[in-house]
Amino acid sequence: MARRETDKYAAQNRKARHDFLIQDTLEAGMVLAGTEVKMLRQGQASINEAYAAERDGALYLINAHIPEYKPARVNHEPGRARKLLLHHRELDKLLGAIRRDGMTVVPLSIYFNERGLAKCEIGLAKGKRKADKREAEKAKDWQRDKARLMRDKG
Repeated sequence: MARRETDKYAAQNRKARHDFLIQDTLEAGMVLAGTEVKMLRQGQASINEAYAAERDGALYLINAHIPEYKPARVNHEPGRARKLLLHHRELDKLLGAIRRDGMTVVPLSIYFNERGLAKCEIGLAKGKRKADKREAEKAKDWQRDKARLMRDKG
């Protein structure tokens, strides 16, 4: 059975690219409990309001909601902070940008790689203002109209 492109994601943050200007993306591992992995495989997670913040020199995913796995006897806490696993160089780069430039680290998606490990795609982002959002919307509309005109003429 062939997998569709949308099947590979356990959770996506579609609003992130609208609300933020993503300057760099990285892949990070996550420290998860077994019941969290089961719920991610079912696609039952929400990262729309999530962000990454520094705690004790490490980066943690905050506000990501993974609901409880009902059949389990011992469950995880749905809204707990989850540690992100990064190389030291990547971590230093992200923490420096957060401290120095006022940047934000937002999760873009959670997916399983080829080896079956849960990964979080995070983006180093700067918030967009309302005018920037309108400008991006205008550019997107123009690209769509331009493609429609070219298709109809050609």
